[in-house]
Parts: sequence; C-alpha cells; structure tokens
Amino acid sequence: MVQQVIESVKSKYGAVAESTLSNDDAGVQAVAEAFGYSVEELTSIPADANMGLSCGNPTATAHIRAGEVVVDLGSGGGLDVFLASKMVGPHGRAIGIDMTPAMIERSRANAKSGGYENVEFYQSTIDQIPLPDASVDCVISNCVLNLAPDKPAVFREIARVLKPGGRLAVSDIALKHELPEAVANSMAAYVGCIAGAIKIDDYRDGLLAAGFEHVEIVDSGADLNAYAKVENQAGCCSPAMDAANPFQVIEEPCCAPAPSTPPSLHEELTTLLSQYDINAAAASVKVYAIKPL
Repeated sequence: MVQQVIESVKSKYGAVAESTLSNDDAGVQAVAEAFGYSVEELTSIPADANMGLSCGNPTATAHIRAGEVVVDLGSGGGLDVFLASKMVGPHGRAIGIDMTPAMIERSRANAKSGGYENVEFYQSTIDQIPLPDASVDCVISNCVLNLAPDKPAVFREIARVLKPGGRLAVSDIALKHELPEAVANSMAAYVGCIAGAIKIDDYRDGLLAAGFEHVEIVDSGADLNAYAKVENQAGCCSPAMDAANPFQVIEEPCCAPAPSTPPSLHEELTTLLSQYDINAAAASVKVYAIKPL
C-alpha cells in the first residue's frame, strides 16, 4: 500500500511538472494568492516555478535570514526555494528536495533560466533527506508533509538535519475532524493532499515525539476551495450540500472529466471539492517548531 501511494503521488505530480501550468495562468496565480503569496513575490521568480500546488506561504513566516541554509521539502518547481534564495543571499543556500524526477528537472531548468547561483535541488523522498546531520538552519515545506506515508520518520529526519536551535516553518493540510470514509479511502483525495492529512493534535504530538519544542499549529483560515480556481469552471454546475451534513452530496456533480481521459491532479481536486465541503474537516495550517539547543 505504501509503495502504491508513493507511485501514485509520483505519477500525478510528475504529470503536473510536465504540464504547461505556470504563474502565467490566471487560475494558478489566483491559487497562490489565495494562500498568501503577493503578486510581487510571484512575479519576482520564474513563472514555471508556480503550478498552483500551495496551501500557504512558508517563506513569509519562517524568519529567514541572510547567510542561512534553508531546505524546502517537496520543492516542486522551486517556488519557495527561489523566494528563500533571495532572503539568504549570496552567502546562504536554498535547497530543494523532491522525489519526482520531472519536478527536479523543472526546478533545475527554472534555476538556470533565473540565474540562481545559491540554490540546489536533490531527488529524494523526504523521509531520507540527503543532507548531513545538523547542517540546516531552517526547514520549510508547502503542502507536502501530508503526502508522506510515514510522517514520524519525516519528523525525525527534519530534526536530524536541523542545527540545534534550528526551526521548522511549514504550510500544510491537517484535520480538524475525521474525514468521511469515502474521502479517507480515496487515492485521489490522498494525492490531492486531503486523505493523507492527520489530525492537528496528532501533528503536534508527532513533532514533540521527534524531539521538537515550542510547537505551534495555527489554522490559517484559508479556503481550500481555492484549488478549484486552476480549472475553468465556467458553465459547470456544483452539487448542493445538505446543511445538516456538509459531506452529503445531494446531486451528482457534472464537473468530472470524461471517463476516457485520465484526470489531472487539479481536475481530481476540483471534483473532490465539488462533492464535499472539505473545509468542514480539513484546514490549511501554519506549523512552527524549534529543535532544542
């Protein structure tokens, strides 16, 4: 099952990496703006670095300083790596880790086209970070930790690579309540960053168990329906919801892609969001933690 999850995530995100989605698309930029990026930030980096996959803006809250080493787990096209690279300056480093070959290829191409000299990208799963112990000042991540099958292993790896006193600043999806069974068991929902999410209390307990202190998890209040902005929904009906049961679909959605066409990640997310009120159980959260001195 774990390997199936990993391969599904690789496949879907690989397809996104090979797509033409970029910040030049109004819907893609709208998603990033909905989760906290400014127009100035988005236009200061290569357009291909943004593919509408964010659920927050970790660089805005990570207090990144000049000369630091910052690592982005699940770096995608390099969006947060490139923003961090400007903050750490020429004497710092911004490093991206991603397990999808096509994402690594895209991010390296973006780095080359943008003339970035203080960035690096490595292909790896985030439970086996290819960096030495105590070599990193700050670890960031954007809507990726929820995709990891073994989250305790990821938390331990983050603690391992951070220097004493180093910090974690993550944007992620976490659960306020249990998901409906149909969503919890959906591979599309897992790849779409929902079904793999854990409860906020479990997230906090996992970080504490890995040795972190001063753990804070804050609900950002962002609307998860923002992901639907990537797809053109004009003329597409959305099903009504039962007010007493926000997860109950009253009528079938008409937004699903044709059966003969494999749905994209954003299409699957849009269909999921049209069927269920995800905001009732899940939240975009800001996660902070410190490795003890």
